[in-house]
Amino acid sequence: MYSVQPRISPLVATLLMALTLPMGLSQAASLSKGDYETRKDRITADYKIEKAACDSHSGNAKDVCVEEAKAKEKVAKAELEYAYTGKAADRNKVLVVKAETAYDVAKERCDDKAGNAKDLCVEEAKATKTKALADAKLGKEMQESRKDASKDKQDADYKVAVEKCDAMAGDAKANCMAVAKAKFGKN
Repeated sequence: MYSVQPRISPLVATLLMALTLPMGLSQAASLSKGDYETRKDRITADYKIEKAACDSHSGNAKDVCVEEAKAKEKVAKAELEYAYTGKAADRNKVLVVKAETAYDVAKERCDDKAGNAKDLCVEEAKATKTKALADAKLGKEMQESRKDASKDKQDADYKVAVEKCDAMAGDAKANCMAVAKAKFGKN
């Protein structure tokens, strides 16, 4: 007996690979302003070099080359921004930029095809982009949920501390309440 294995098209494989490239999470919020500006200038210079290299191509190959250079620049700038700020919103932006640029490159590659093959290629690219954007949105929602859950846990711990203080009297109770308020950021 033969088993049928699902095949992933080269386009989808390329898009998935681009979306899963490491983002440099360990560098989050560890860049100085000077390093940030230097790296930003380097990204721009690299883009200009890569775009100039595309001049050796012609037709759609040149268009794909230029789109890949633009995509690489946009992703690098988004990753740099996240590395500089360390903000969850900037991390999410990296995922969105990767999804959008991978789609733009894939769509440009589809221009080499015609008829139904081109339509299928574009639909695969759109589906992959939609899935990647959904994952980015899910990541953002999970981050917000974690934040809410953390606040709820902190509030619950504060209530327990206050309850422990209520069992005390006089200065001990006042000191206990002051410590609990300071620990949990309550006024």
